[in-house]
Amino acid sequence: MGQLSMFSAETDEPSIDDLAGVLATAGQIVLTAQGVRLSVVVADDWRAHALAVEFERCGVAGEISLSSEGSPIVGTVKTAELDDLYRTWTKGAIKTMPANWVPGPRALRLWVIAAGRRDAERYVLGLDPHAPDSHGALATAVMRAGIAPTLIGTRGTNPALRIAGKRRLSRLIESIGEPPDISGAAAHWPFV
Repeated sequence: MGQLSMFSAETDEPSIDDLAGVLATAGQIVLTAQGVRLSVVVADDWRAHALAVEFERCGVAGEISLSSEGSPIVGTVKTAELDDLYRTWTKGAIKTMPANWVPGPRALRLWVIAAGRRDAERYVLGLDPHAPDSHGALATAVMRAGIAPTLIGTRGTNPALRIAGKRRLSRLIESIGEPPDISGAAAHWPFV
C-alpha cells in the first residue's frame, strides 16, 4: 500500500469532532435532558463494534443495541461532551452540515466504517437519504479534503459519494489508514 501520510487517521489524535464522520452519513444527534447522544444504524456487526471502539478513542463511551428491524445500532452515551458537536451540526432539530466543514482523516475513517462499501473498482461513501439537502455540500467537503467524489443515487434510497480512480482511492486509503482489526472489516475497506 505504501507509506502512510503524516495526516492519516493513524497519526491524528482522536477528538470529539471526528464523530462528525458519522453525521456525514445516516448518523443522528439528539439533545435530551440527560445530554446529547449520537447514534447510527449500520449494516453489519463489525461496523457497530468498530464504531464503538472509535467512539471510545474520541472520548465518549459507545453502546451497541439492535433496531426493531434487527439491524445493529451504535450510539454514544448521553453526555454534555457532545454539546458543541450538536450545536455545530443542527439547525433547530434538523441535521445540517456546517458550511465550511472539511472531514479530517479520522472523520473520514468513521464515515468509511459507518457506511463505506466497495463498488467494483470504486468506493462508495453512503449518505443520509433523509438529509438530501446535505448531499451536494458533503461532496464539496470531501473535495476540500483532497478527494473528488461523484454524487450518485440521489433519486433513490441509497445516495452516496463514489470515489473512482487510483489517485483518489490512494488518497482515501492514505487518509483513513488500515481497516479495523475486526472480522469482516477488510472485505469492506477501500483498495487500489
